[in-house]
Amino acid sequence: RRQRQMCIRDRDIREEKAAIRSKCRLLRSQFTAEEKKSLDARIFNRLTNLWRYRECGTLLTYVSNDIEVDTHALIEDALKRSKLVAVPRCIPGLHEMEFYYITSFDDLQKGAYGILEPIKSKCEKLLNLNEGLCIIPALTFDEQGYRLGFGKGYYDRFLSRFKGDTAGICYECCISNRLPRGRFDRCADVVVTEKRVISNG
Repeated sequence: RRQRQMCIRDRDIREEKAAIRSKCRLLRSQFTAEEKKSLDARIFNRLTNLWRYRECGTLLTYVSNDIEVDTHALIEDALKRSKLVAVPRCIPGLHEMEFYYITSFDDLQKGAYGILEPIKSKCEKLLNLNEGLCIIPALTFDEQGYRLGFGKGYYDRFLSRFKGDTAGICYECCISNRLPRGRFDRCADVVVTEKRVISNG
């Protein structure tokens, strides 16, 4: 009976997560190009003014697609500041990813899911997971810094190993009060929106 209750609870959580993802995708799809550009710029300004960003020597960041908070300007800024910049590459056949250092956007090509990824033969793999600032994508974060991503689990697995600082970036309209979470989930140290910085550590 207990196992059946757990299965029902797991199914309910999956359905709840799917509903939240759909809602956040819809909210993001309704931005005009100008609205998104303005929101991205405001998030960029807040993020780059954080001490965690200013003082980090290594920046780990995703390369954004159309629905995500833009990171192209962030990558350019970090490279101009002579930071080491590492971006993720999905490992074929596994829901795992590795980060590789890049020196320009010329080091990227379309990989899994049509996302720009580092060209493995041109880039050096990041081996030290004990430091740096990792920029975390998500469809939504909650007020405690927990996230709900796109459902593949890549970042959940990576963050379980990463020991540096973490910053989530998200639109304010997609911030949730409290998300369903598992015991192994890790909250972001800060979450940056166009309106505020939510600090969790």
